[in-house]
Amino acid sequence: MVALFLGLFLFIFLVVPVFKVIYVAFQDPNTGALTLINFIDFFNTSLFRESFVNSLYVAAMSVVLASAFSLPLAYFTTRFNFGGAILIQTLGIVPLIMPPFVGAVAMLLLFGENGSVNLLLDEWFGFTIPFMEGLNGVILVESIHYFPFILINLSAALNNIDRAMEEAAQNLGSSGTRLFRRIVFPLAMPGYVAGASLVFLKVFDDLGTPLLLNINNMLAPQAYLRISSIGIGDPMGYVISVILVVISLLALWTSFLALRGKDYATVQKGGGGLMKRDLRPWERIGCYAVVLFILALVLSPHFGLAMLSFGTVWSFSVLPDAFTFAHYESVFRTATDYINNTLLYASLAAAIDVVFATAIAYIVWRTKLVGRQWLDYAAMGAVAIPGVVLGIGYLRTFVEFNVPIVDKPLASWWVIIVIALAIRRLPYALRACVAALQQVSVMLEEAAENLGATKGRTVRRIVVPLMSGGIMAGFVTSFATASVELSATIMLVSSQSDAPLAYGIYEFMQAAAGRGPGAALGIIAVLIVGVATYVSHRVIERKETERTPEAAIATGV
Repeated sequence: MVALFLGLFLFIFLVVPVFKVIYVAFQDPNTGALTLINFIDFFNTSLFRESFVNSLYVAAMSVVLASAFSLPLAYFTTRFNFGGAILIQTLGIVPLIMPPFVGAVAMLLLFGENGSVNLLLDEWFGFTIPFMEGLNGVILVESIHYFPFILINLSAALNNIDRAMEEAAQNLGSSGTRLFRRIVFPLAMPGYVAGASLVFLKVFDDLGTPLLLNINNMLAPQAYLRISSIGIGDPMGYVISVILVVISLLALWTSFLALRGKDYATVQKGGGGLMKRDLRPWERIGCYAVVLFILALVLSPHFGLAMLSFGTVWSFSVLPDAFTFAHYESVFRTATDYINNTLLYASLAAAIDVVFATAIAYIVWRTKLVGRQWLDYAAMGAVAIPGVVLGIGYLRTFVEFNVPIVDKPLASWWVIIVIALAIRRLPYALRACVAALQQVSVMLEEAAENLGATKGRTVRRIVVPLMSGGIMAGFVTSFATASVELSATIMLVSSQSDAPLAYGIYEFMQAAAGRGPGAALGIIAVLIVGVATYVSHRVIERKETERTPEAAIATGV
């Protein structure tokens, strides 16, 4: 019964909307017959061809630039005895706390044509650098935000390389950059590919950053603008959505092909990680210079956003003219609905995610139910569905589905925002819950059942408590990322009173006068995500120290 309900929910709120988008994309707008004319029109239109190429270019170059940020940080902190390595790794993950569109305006003020950096360059050296011109700005903002995906996965892969592999290469005469190119990096390739594919996916379907930078000649902005300006009957919005989904799936498939047929195993799993060595004084100075430069660059959006949230006027100057608390006062006076709605929507979505993820993980890994793998495939499939596609699918599918009690279409009821957030973040919670369940021995369940506990009681009192760390991690991941989701929610907000925080930030940032309050809302969003992450770490640590398997058996029966 539980599996049937989960399958039905995923079918209605994931499979059907995506299928609807695909179906309409192939449908003749006049006759309703299936046709390829919409796709022919797409590729015959210069704006759409340009948007397609631009999206691929921005995603690919963001991966390149994100790799340039990640490789030194990951390699230096895992390869050398490097003071402050933990702090560097921690600071390297901080950009993920801020959604890219939030820091886009701050990056303009710092690196734009008349931003702080270019004003100083022009004053000191007589030239400027087009950091934020056109697509360059999107690439810079996206790569700064998403590079931690590569950093996290690459660092983990480097730490798992058996040091005997490096020692063998050194004994055969390999050293320096040759050792890195021929031995170290190839063995860490699975981690790099995993991170790079995530960066590509995230950048390719991001909507907020191009919109805030006024770059509309990309696929995601074009899909949003077609539906929002022309209407849900416009076929081009659906054609673009199908192309977004296809490219996302191709990116995942390509990352799989890049690793297929190759052996990355080492003699010992976790054999001590790479053999670290001490740095010479000049090497240490060079490494720290590179690390500090990268950290200063990737943390600059946070600095810029904080300055903007307290600044009075910041235009054609290196720093704001003065500082004030007025923006925060304005936000707490007029925009508390955004904050309250976000806390409500993100909490409900995260709760749905962990409940569904725990159930799916248990069904897939602890039962022999026929078709259980399809639950896993469907839930994980959401990771390849761009938010704008899901939003368009919901508008098309549920615009005529009237909810009896509230007497309004489901597509314009705030609950649809919660459902969209839950569907979008379910893969993150599911991976966390699966990892937690795999660490719970089946023997503990068998012991509880031998002592008289029913299957349901065993799950409630043994399995779930022992999975609490993973469940909490899944909840916080879903909550934190749902708190700043824009791509899906911007399509589904029907009234200002139902709008979440991300939508409010986007609205404020549209006008120069609203950038200060918008930055204040952005800082509040960062604090919400940061506090949630900190609390989760504390709870997980306490759970791990307080609850042992023996205690679970004693209290669970």
